[in-house]
Amino acid sequence: MQTSNTADVPDRITAIAAELGFSQVGYTRAELGEHERHFLNWLDNDYHGEMDYMQRHAELRCQPNQLHADTATVISVRLDYLPPDAAESWSVINDDRKAFVSRYALGRDYHKLMRRRLQKLAERLSDEIGPFGYRAFVDSAPVLEKAFAQSAGLGWIGKHTNLLNRNAGSWFFLGELYTDLVLPETGSDPDHHCGSCQACIDICPTQAIVAPYKLDARRCISYLTIELRGSIPLDLRPLIGNRIYGCDDCQLVCPWNKFSRPTTEPDFAIRHELDSADLIDLFSWTETEFLERTAGSAIRRIGHECWLRNIAVAMGNAQADEQISQALSARADHPSSMVREHVAWALTRQQAAGQQQNDKS
Repeated sequence: MQTSNTADVPDRITAIAAELGFSQVGYTRAELGEHERHFLNWLDNDYHGEMDYMQRHAELRCQPNQLHADTATVISVRLDYLPPDAAESWSVINDDRKAFVSRYALGRDYHKLMRRRLQKLAERLSDEIGPFGYRAFVDSAPVLEKAFAQSAGLGWIGKHTNLLNRNAGSWFFLGELYTDLVLPETGSDPDHHCGSCQACIDICPTQAIVAPYKLDARRCISYLTIELRGSIPLDLRPLIGNRIYGCDDCQLVCPWNKFSRPTTEPDFAIRHELDSADLIDLFSWTETEFLERTAGSAIRRIGHECWLRNIAVAMGNAQADEQISQALSARADHPSSMVREHVAWALTRQQAAGQQQNDKS
């Protein structure tokens, strides 16, 4: 543990962070308090689904010093990501021939970008005050980042379990520096400003927010389309709609997001028009095309099979359309049994929708 003898260290950190493009920075002790109990209860309820790493590394999440020795302070940073020219989200969600991709994944993968900047932050500070112990994390290790961000004064954890900031809503990424520096805390017991609002709970397509501040990941579309590697449960497929990678509904309806501002970060600019792409076009990508067009994107990590699985579900949820049925049929003999299963389901749905249309006419 290193006690800083430079009174202006926090001011220097804030200045360097701003120069590197971070939107906000705060400091808190490396202690979780009630957040540890909340996390362990979440695990006990099996809300983590098949994310076994959450259970496997639970102790590291709850004991920062086991992840990085001598951690005294967690420096928490925020980086806004909402693209300024993204297509209006609801118009995409309501167009069943379009594919909805969570707004955070439209540009370059934030993990490496933020981690590099956190590394630069630590290196520049080290140049000014001398060597100190640190380790940078961006959703890449067992860290309860929202808990530390709340404790550091960056906002409060809302009923949808995302961090909310009064001036920036929730369209931002979080990153952390575990450090042996002893710095003054910037947070206090946060005021929770959700009040009686439960718009996020009401809008959730799969009712994954089972109670205020409790998310059952097993029902969450982000989990189903990104984390889950197997077959999507049959009862949840119709509820996914055309959301092929993640889901933003709970953020889109949150009143606090009227205060969010578009990012000026060039790396978060939209790629390949993924903010309003056609399902058929995306479904036609070969594995090589998928890898080329998602290079440097968070989307790439789900792989081509899950990409096709997700789009097949979305196509199955669309109104009857001969072009969609033809595209699905072209993948009916795909080498992956998982893809074949979801394509068969989607074709059955398309046939049923077509029959309904014929019956009405």
